[in-house]
Amino acid sequence: MPDDQQLLTQARTNMNKSIDVFNRDLGSIRTGRATTQLIDNLRIDYYGSMLPINQVASVSIGDSQTIVIEPWDKQVIVDLEKEILKSDLGLSPQNDGSLIRLIIPPLTEERRKDIVKILSKRAEEANVAIRNIRRSIINEF
Repeated sequence: MPDDQQLLTQARTNMNKSIDVFNRDLGSIRTGRATTQLIDNLRIDYYGSMLPINQVASVSIGDSQTIVIEPWDKQVIVDLEKEILKSDLGLSPQNDGSLIRLIIPPLTEERRKDIVKILSKRAEEANVAIRNIRRSIINEF
């Protein structure tokens, strides 16, 4: 049986991981301002391997409302566009042949309410994960 200090260290580590996942989730929510974190979770089939977009293209912020994706291999631009359309981001890519622009539309009242619901759900999931970690550590004592 592990000693008390090891259990506490393990609990802290697991709780910090849950908090990190929650923070990453917060960064991926579209709020009306362009951020590269919006597309960090998207993966593309690149010659048989599923890779994050930032490993097949240069991702930058054009202005506060625009994300610019410039693939290093121009043949994957169609696949990038399809993946963005398939995602639940609600963004429509503009393909000009050599790069893709994602215009972030301004927030509507309806979208703000959706964001509040999503944030509440994700916060509750993080709380449940931490509660479960705490419960498992208490049971070990």
